[in-house]
Amino acid sequence: MYNISFFKKMLVLASIILLYSCDKDYNAIGGDLIGDNHFDLSEYSSNVIAYNQKVGPIQSNNLAVNALGIYKNPAFGTTNANFATQLVLATPNPVIGVNPVIDSVYLSVPYYSTLKSTNADGSREYELDSIYGVSKAKIKLSVFESGYFMRDLDPIGGFQETQKYFTDQNAAFENAKVGSRLNNDANLAQNDGFFFDPEEIVETTKDDAGKVTTTRSVPAMRLKLDVNFFKNKIINASAGKLITNDVFKEYFRGLYFKVENADGSDGNMAMLNFKSGKITIKYKEDLASTTGGSATRVEKSIVLNLSGNTVSLLEQSNANTTYTNALVAPDATSGDEKLYLKGGEGSLAILDLFSVAGELENIRSNDWLINEANLVFHIDASAMANSHEPNRIYLYDLTNNRPLIDYYDSSTNSDPKKSKGIFDGIINKEVVANGRGLTYKIRITNHIRNLIMNADSTNVKLGLVVTEDINTSASSKMRTPNAFISQAPKASVMSPLGTILYGGKSTVPEDKRLKLEIFYTKPN
Repeated sequence: MYNISFFKKMLVLASIILLYSCDKDYNAIGGDLIGDNHFDLSEYSSNVIAYNQKVGPIQSNNLAVNALGIYKNPAFGTTNANFATQLVLATPNPVIGVNPVIDSVYLSVPYYSTLKSTNADGSREYELDSIYGVSKAKIKLSVFESGYFMRDLDPIGGFQETQKYFTDQNAAFENAKVGSRLNNDANLAQNDGFFFDPEEIVETTKDDAGKVTTTRSVPAMRLKLDVNFFKNKIINASAGKLITNDVFKEYFRGLYFKVENADGSDGNMAMLNFKSGKITIKYKEDLASTTGGSATRVEKSIVLNLSGNTVSLLEQSNANTTYTNALVAPDATSGDEKLYLKGGEGSLAILDLFSVAGELENIRSNDWLINEANLVFHIDASAMANSHEPNRIYLYDLTNNRPLIDYYDSSTNSDPKKSKGIFDGIINKEVVANGRGLTYKIRITNHIRNLIMNADSTNVKLGLVVTEDINTSASSKMRTPNAFISQAPKASVMSPLGTILYGGKSTVPEDKRLKLEIFYTKPN
């Protein structure tokens, strides 16, 4: 009995030692699982000074996605989003034969959409994504030939840097538009009563033998354009104007998309990948060889891609006075009560961690093993009650305009909008149908570890913005830098949305106040 009891005691002791060793390794490596104090964790809460900063006009050329339309945001104001793009020939120097006659010219830009169902007759039902405003609300849409030449390189820098174009250049493109609008079809849904239609595109064709073919494609902006214009501009182009795309972009400088209020409508806005769009010119010409003296007609097409230089042109109006007043005199000493994050030429927040004198040095002296560190931002639900909420916010190193080390997490997700899930920043909503946002949480565990473990690490200022694409971390230049910022994340420029968060000021209620939460293990 004695030997058996001794064996049991030794086994228990060995198990305890093994578990203790594993726990030490876990904390040192820094796993992200916490809760219920299973690992004897302690929690430290640090005050955060956070304040607003206006962005203003900002570089907006060659964005991955662009807004088009009108969005009336009760919390921030109205945004009119116009757009300009160059065109490029899918096949330069096309061979145009004898007696060409255009059948049709269509511009097509696919919407972001999800297939919801397929019916028995083969028709399909879609749901559009990234549409802001009232469903099917109308806008007046005009597409013009642009007379504004968008250079690739900036001559001021000796043609060594890419030419920058900014959100506030709409007047320059408006003044440079050429002629009448090209989407001049009698159907109002093509122009004065345009809306973002979730219906699939159905085309029916009949060949010479009478066979009917039906083609179905995803929902898209599909505009019928002026045939005579493209006859003169493309089919009858002077010799050499279509020979290369460099020559072509000087000859046909692109398109300018202008949006205006339609009568009785609040408008609508969509996020679009214009670079996936194209203009298709379908025409017939005589076959090169004929039989019996009668010319045989053949169908041909010329495709112009919307893949040259682009610029997003934003006009702000009817701004909410609470929002504009918050940007007039931000409190960089004590922080602001509310943080206003707005995409486009909007605003961001600046965060200072460990602002109390000696706080960071005191933590370093404790030799804590950091398990997790989070910033939790509470949404001002009442202020955001009638506005679309951004799905995600993004925290970055504002001092050096680069991502934090935690941004480079290895998590994967089939949905690109949910990638980098450990870093997070995704909105947390009420668990009810159409629930409103409650909080955003961002993990900065490795950033805090570096600050605490490495005495020479710099406690940089952090920037906080809304983001349209978490996988885009590059920055865009501001037209007018200030003492705090000279650029902002490009993915924020893409977003038309905004959110209002509670800051870290002492006057904010404790349960809503922004704090840095650190979970740590004490050394033995």
